[in-house]
Amino acid sequence: MAMMLTISASPFTRIDSGFRHRHVGKVLCSLDGGDSSILAYDSVNVNTDPVIVEKNKYTSLVNGGNGHVSSLAREKVQKKKEADEELEVLWDDGYGTVTMKDYLDVAKEMIKPDGGPARWFSPVECGRPLKDSPLLLFLPGMDGIGLGLIMHHKALGRAFEVRGLHIPINDRTPFEGLVKLVEKTVRSEHASSPNKPIYLVGDSFGGCLALAIAARNPSIDLVLILVNPATSLERSPLRPFFPLLEAMPDELHTAVPYLLSFVMGEPVKMAMVNVDPFPTSQMFRNLSDNLVGLLPRLSVLGDIIPKDALIWKLKLLRSAAAFANSRLHAVKAEVLVLASGKDNLLPSGDEARRLSSKLENCEIREFKDNGHTFLLEDGLSLLSIIKGACKYRRSRKLNYVSDYLPPSMSEYIRSFDRAYGLLRFLTSPVTFSTLSDGTIVPGLDGVPTEGPVLYVGYHMLMGMELANLVAEFLRQKRIICRGLAHPQLFEPGEAAGSEFSFFDYTRLFGAVPVSSKHMFDLLAADSHVLLYPGGAREALHRKGEQYTLFWPEQPEFVRMAARFGATVVPFGVVGEDDLMELLLDYDDQMRIPILNEYWRQKSKEFPRLRENMKGEVGNQDLFLPGIAPKVPGRFYYLFGKPIETKGKKEILKDKQKAKEMYLHVKSEVQSCLNYLIEKREQDPCRNIVDRTIYRAYSAPAHNVPTFST
Repeated sequence: MAMMLTISASPFTRIDSGFRHRHVGKVLCSLDGGDSSILAYDSVNVNTDPVIVEKNKYTSLVNGGNGHVSSLAREKVQKKKEADEELEVLWDDGYGTVTMKDYLDVAKEMIKPDGGPARWFSPVECGRPLKDSPLLLFLPGMDGIGLGLIMHHKALGRAFEVRGLHIPINDRTPFEGLVKLVEKTVRSEHASSPNKPIYLVGDSFGGCLALAIAARNPSIDLVLILVNPATSLERSPLRPFFPLLEAMPDELHTAVPYLLSFVMGEPVKMAMVNVDPFPTSQMFRNLSDNLVGLLPRLSVLGDIIPKDALIWKLKLLRSAAAFANSRLHAVKAEVLVLASGKDNLLPSGDEARRLSSKLENCEIREFKDNGHTFLLEDGLSLLSIIKGACKYRRSRKLNYVSDYLPPSMSEYIRSFDRAYGLLRFLTSPVTFSTLSDGTIVPGLDGVPTEGPVLYVGYHMLMGMELANLVAEFLRQKRIICRGLAHPQLFEPGEAAGSEFSFFDYTRLFGAVPVSSKHMFDLLAADSHVLLYPGGAREALHRKGEQYTLFWPEQPEFVRMAARFGATVVPFGVVGEDDLMELLLDYDDQMRIPILNEYWRQKSKEFPRLRENMKGEVGNQDLFLPGIAPKVPGRFYYLFGKPIETKGKKEILKDKQKAKEMYLHVKSEVQSCLNYLIEKREQDPCRNIVDRTIYRAYSAPAHNVPTFST
């Protein structure tokens, strides 16, 4: 017998059993391969809430034109398999493949009147999320379409179950009604999965809606991502012009969308989404083409916000801002505010700081070059921002190991080719590894591929080696090294106000707060773990102490590695003395009264590590050294011969054997340092001038020759 699925649909509809290119209507999908029919629109509710789902605008998964669902059983199996799979390192998140032009093209279809109410839809591009992924509800801005995340759908769709709120242009539901609609869904989802967080991404007007939901539901685990929230509407520089917009004749209103497009967003940032900045000549050509292609589509904005809708939405905005501001004291949710520095519609930077002072648990990130339409402009993907801020979790408490999502290819490119591209250019890193027979070879061929692996090595000044080390493992081996880092890097206020700081990048690429529990969990998960026994004392060493190891006497990591049969790989890295000169170390600064008082006060705020340890390793004081740049030399990395602990369970009980292995690892690290210090003198391209000349005529950065092993 045929089983039928009934669901209200929009012009962009995804139905789990198949797809159909039609306009609005009730879709009856035969799950046994029978014909599907489209009937006249009739309000149909799923769990009492209107729900729509979005159709892929490019392809149909229906065989021919008869509406038969193709290979349904096979498709279901494949989707289930995809849902259960873990993300690969350097996975394709699709960021940069969808642009503002796509948004306007899809919006043109979605705004066609259908007589339906405000409802949810699930974008097809999101695909199937990973197992146990949390729900993400997108609450749109003034446009109400719900496509504000279109550039982020594919990435977010792997980490979340994504739904967008669609408010038709002719819908006149008051703000309180929209609050109840969203609240009903939030409470229903919380009842079905009480241990999972629910994410509310509120864009402008949607930010007010998200705050209202959080204020009314303080006991529900909500994570709010507020993008230029409209709570600052009363301080908008355009507020004096709102009455003029309402009184403007219809003949002149056609110009309003064009004016708004330049006020609300940064056209160049919109056009740069899929443009590679290098080479420069090609960048300008692609940027010009994108701008030319974008301008004719701006007329769609007039259809998205016709005059009567604009007047209504301005009233709705005022109501939303007043409602949200009056209830900020009741918001208990975790909040991340994303503010644009060039927001010409709202004072978003100031508002982010105001919200941070008003809300209990609020962090902010400011993006100085973006406009009001931040989510539709070039920059970092929203998922990257969420991950970098440590806001992604699948349960009530963040688990740094199980909740971690590996970096995507776009994150790798934006991080190491752009953010840290200059450092890589200046230092031109060279890596060597050691095979099981002791032979030293270029590259990372001697490094084990299968985990668990524990990399134990020397920490250069200020951890300058980290970016290149992580990048080389990703480039050569597609391995993510999970670094055990100082807990201060994970304090909420460390990256506050910055665009995407060093702290965010550190967390994005797998760092976790150093602790025995996190090390245990990482090794248990067969991870590749990066450990610096010297810690902050080694990374913030004094003058003349470069390449000196400050390790504790206790064999801290050996027994943990043996418990899991992990392979220990000692390594050394040199080059800091070829990049900078240490002018003011900790001892120097303690002799300057102002700096002495400053760092002593700051030290009271920092987490304290190894306080009870004797010797220099116990001096884990954090400070910012004074440095001066040099003509850049080069960074050299050598990974020693892997040391197996598998089958050596006796180390767990025999303290002497554990001590012997610990000292062996330490001596291997020192040997790696000594080898590199000696051999770099034979590098014909140690100087940046020689490398630059070679690059100009011969090879990319990672192929510049070095000394022979």
